Amino acid sequence: KAASAANAGEIAAIGITNQRETTLLWDRRTGKPLYNAIVWQCRRTADIAEKLKARGLSDYIKSATGLLPAAYFSGTKIKWILDNVPGAREKAEAGDVLFGTVDTWLIWNLTGGKKHLTDRTNASRTMLYNINTLDWDEKLLSELDIPKSVLPQVLPSGGDFGETEINGVKIPITGVSGDQQAALFGQGCFSPGDAKNTYGTGCFALMNTGETPVMSESGLVTTLAASLHNAEYALEGSVFIGGALFQWLRDEMGFFEDCSMAGPIAKTVSDSGGVYFVPAFTGLGAPRWDMYARGMMIGLTRGTTKAHIVRAAEEAVAFQVSELISAMEKDANLTLSTLKVDGGASKDTFLMQFQSDILGRELLRPRCLETTALGAAFLAGLYTGFWKDREELAPIIEGGTRFCPNMPPEERENRLSKWKDAVSRSLGWAR
Repeated sequence: KAASAANAGEIAAIGITNQRETTLLWDRRTGKPLYNAIVWQCRRTADIAEKLKARGLSDYIKSATGLLPAAYFSGTKIKWILDNVPGAREKAEAGDVLFGTVDTWLIWNLTGGKKHLTDRTNASRTMLYNINTLDWDEKLLSELDIPKSVLPQVLPSGGDFGETEINGVKIPITGVSGDQQAALFGQGCFSPGDAKNTYGTGCFALMNTGETPVMSESGLVTTLAASLHNAEYALEGSVFIGGALFQWLRDEMGFFEDCSMAGPIAKTVSDSGGVYFVPAFTGLGAPRWDMYARGMMIGLTRGTTKAHIVRAAEEAVAFQVSELISAMEKDANLTLSTLKVDGGASKDTFLMQFQSDILGRELLRPRCLETTALGAAFLAGLYTGFWKDREELAPIIEGGTRFCPNMPPEERENRLSKWKDAVSRSLGWAR
């Protein structure tokens, strides 16, 4: 399809978006990976993160990178590969090893090994990039014993990332962004205070804070947002297990054959029967950042049915997102009127309505749910002049489905209180 489109002149530029914290190291000379990619859910480097905390580096990491010391980010994973893969550190110190998240790996291969690049959004998720100076942080590289030579050059999200060739047609790569920042851009969240939540494997809420970074006091992280020129920032909260919870109920528990059945099953009961589900399968992200929390269900009785558990799972996703938005409103000192939503699980109308109810805010689901890919396309098209400015994107973004809250405030507060009580019982379980 790409070859046909290229020959027909239907591809103006390529935009790349990817999962930000997947870590890859490869041999500069052969292009072969040194080790399997390590994904963001992996917790093998939790002890490295704990040692950074023990050395009193938490405040520095937060002020420099906007992040918290956690196995979630690439920095600890790079160190693990260099320390544990035979010959990796020697190669790295000789300048023969390159690091990248998936975007960097794709660019390297698409350009035939000519370009070792990433963008600010992906760099800002490594726990190695200083979001104030817009450069790799020498102190953190030293603390983790990572040679600077392995790191890619960093560009704005809209920029010249080289070109690739398809059937003899040369096509520029001009848009690169981490998945969630791309979704923020694709949702048209261009002004401070605009926010979105993506319901994918995990859930990721971002709020645009403009050209000034806002440091969270509520367990969120500060990250760079996708931009073409001046640096722009966002607050972000991450839920590790979102849509992955429904995949678990399908694949491991056999509750249904397709994840789209979760919402209809949840609707067959009027409530969860007092069951609360804490899906801390790989620890908890914002606002608690407990790598040792583990999943649990509580409130089970002889009357609990499969439908009650499925409904509790649906509600658990919404409870987690609600906590992220509350933390954002507190840090940014504003009240959100509308939360824009996207991602595969946002198709679930039961989940979206319950999310609106438990959040007490309006939700807007766009016509195009794949806003991550849309954001990458917007960046690529704006840089090449396919669109002259962001205002031209408005007609593409407008429209969608609105969900309005109808849960009484006292019921909302009671449900949130019970949820927090349940979460407190899961903390630190695997320590």
